[in-house]
Amino acid sequence: MANVDAARIFARRGLIVSCQALEDEPLHGGDTMAKMARAAAHSGAIGIRTNGVADIRAIKEEVELPVIGLIKRTIPGSDVFITPTLEEVRAIVEAGADIVALDVTDREDRLERAAELIACAHEAGAAVMADISTFEEGLAAARLGADFIGTTLSGYTPYSPKLEGPDLGLVARLSEAVRTPVVAEGRIWTPAEAAAALQAGATYVVVGSAITRPQLITARYAEAVRKVVG
Repeated sequence: MANVDAARIFARRGLIVSCQALEDEPLHGGDTMAKMARAAAHSGAIGIRTNGVADIRAIKEEVELPVIGLIKRTIPGSDVFITPTLEEVRAIVEAGADIVALDVTDREDRLERAAELIACAHEAGAAVMADISTFEEGLAAARLGADFIGTTLSGYTPYSPKLEGPDLGLVARLSEAVRTPVVAEGRIWTPAEAAAALQAGATYVVVGSAITRPQLITARYAEAVRKVVG
């Protein structure tokens, strides 16, 4: 199946909120992420990104926004954990996600395998967001037929730049080089950084930890306070 028309999924450019909580995090379980998604929708988000079949289903029932679904799965001996196999792709589609997010990095044999995963999602009628970490991976994702290219993994592969904030340089380069919509994601902590990502050329911007992970938000405040009070 050919690429999915991105314009039919998102009505406009804007903010996508990532509502995720891993098993060892305080907000994991129950309907917490669905409530987070409802709050995000109420406040102007145009889409939701979430992890796991249960939360995909719950959020699709809670809000009418497009959902980017992924499954984080640890495989011994592998560094690829965002939707690593066809099994996860099929589960995400069956759960009702509009877009399947998956790792499209140049690790292991991922670029070779990604074509099969992208084709599987397309055949099922879902779009694909390629999570990449470098400019070259973004170009490869576009060639492979991804419908969206996210800078999600910049700084999280051994060979990508380690930055304090978002990789706006990567956003700008990709936005100029590909016709595929670029999604800025990763280490976006302030509204100003989100706006800067759009100004750099991103079509959409994903913000997660700064909105939906209170333990990380609290830690940043606590660290700032400790520097003052000792």
